[in-house]
Amino acid sequence: MWQRGTWWRGLFVVVVALVLGAVPGGPVFAGERLDTAAVDRFVVEFARQAAYPGVAVAITKGDQVLHVAGYGKDSSGAPVTAATPMPVASVSKSFTALAVMRLVEAGRVELDAPVRTYLPDFRVDDPRGERITVRQLLTHTSGITDGTLAEKSLPQPGSLAEAVVRAGRATLATEPGTKYAYTNTNYHLAARLVEVVSGEPFADHLRRHVLDPIGMRATSHVALTPRDLPGAVAKGHVYAYGASVPTAEPERFVAGSDGLVSTAEDMAKWLVVHNSGGRTASGERVLSEWGMATMRRAEGDSTYAMGWDTGDDGRVRHGGIWFTYAAGQVLLPSGHGIAVLVNTGVALTHEGTTALEDGLATLVTGGTPDVGSGTRLIVDLVLAALTLVSLALGVRNLRRVGRWARRFGDRPWWRLALRLAPRLVPLGVLVALPAITTLVAGGRDISHVQLAHYSPALVVWVAVAAVLNLGVGVARGVALVRLRGAVRPGPSVPSPQLTAR
Repeated sequence: MWQRGTWWRGLFVVVVALVLGAVPGGPVFAGERLDTAAVDRFVVEFARQAAYPGVAVAITKGDQVLHVAGYGKDSSGAPVTAATPMPVASVSKSFTALAVMRLVEAGRVELDAPVRTYLPDFRVDDPRGERITVRQLLTHTSGITDGTLAEKSLPQPGSLAEAVVRAGRATLATEPGTKYAYTNTNYHLAARLVEVVSGEPFADHLRRHVLDPIGMRATSHVALTPRDLPGAVAKGHVYAYGASVPTAEPERFVAGSDGLVSTAEDMAKWLVVHNSGGRTASGERVLSEWGMATMRRAEGDSTYAMGWDTGDDGRVRHGGIWFTYAAGQVLLPSGHGIAVLVNTGVALTHEGTTALEDGLATLVTGGTPDVGSGTRLIVDLVLAALTLVSLALGVRNLRRVGRWARRFGDRPWWRLALRLAPRLVPLGVLVALPAITTLVAGGRDISHVQLAHYSPALVVWVAVAAVLNLGVGVARGVALVRLRGAVRPGPSVPSPQLTAR
């Protein structure tokens, strides 16, 4: 029976809730609506500035899916939708970490046990490798780095078992557990551990124990690109001189590290699990609250936890970059979750989707996001100008080869060799460009083929400079040989004797 005066207060609360729920605009909290038109405007403008051909977005709060949508087109010209399958690259590491944590909660794996407890065949070329633990794989503190095992430029394995064998070539840069160094090899090994402990292929285990319980029916896992990509996945893009060029992903082994293909709709379900203490929207538990907290707790000086990167602002995230696709996910203290997928890859001026995620985070929490400024075209136009200058100088020097030879033809050979030697510098830069890029990029490995995907404009400039400088050097050398051969004196003839009269 209603108490006196209570019924009208209850009615008032219901009416206010209904009215507020019908008011458009503003960020979403419980019972409110997201201004999806504002989201659409921001994403479209950001994609235009950043030269993203296609984008898919998922926004959640708690156990509610607020918005899923696609924008732009894929490389076949088809519209990108919330159901368009796109690789999520290294966002996959969060899924691998969850698969391991499920085995931990089942009592089948201990985080601080040596990896060799579960992978007896695991070896590295360093006796300290015996001490590498499961936790250290997931936190990238194993001591293995791209510098000690060049995982992208080495021949690619065909399976996780082969990846373990290849890891035997690795040395350790540091004592296990002492320093963070991001490398895909750690997650290849973690995925193989899941295979061995569970007794089933990693992709099958992920399907049965992670994806299906969450309801991610449209999500799949591949081991080798582009070989294993589903037919429904269109080619991604590389960017060059203002154009997004459809391109197949170069061959790379991605199992466990960056092999997941998903959709915005499925990623929304994934975000719900992480903002609901390990439960799906229907209440099914995927992982305990302890397991979720453990995955997202960084230790020591590193901000990297287990498949998630933490920040002082309370945000937890992970990005992913292929050479033709990119993705990212972020969980906010407000309870919002955001995932974005784009069909263009890592490049000289595109190192992931963090700016897009942060802009959406600002929008859903009541701020005004910055759409940014497009720098990709500016950088490529500068590189194009440098290419044209190198071409013009090379052609001019080739046309003046004869003049140069006549000017310097009387110099000693050793001095001429020193003068011509700098012409080999651009060729040396071209050969060493992956190593130079690795140094600048904080030690991440890359091959020449992958570098051509990363920045076609940079590779073209260095290649043009290398070819023309080498051509000028060879042409000048040939001209010198011919010139000296033409002026070489013939056999000496005795001069007639003058006789005194």
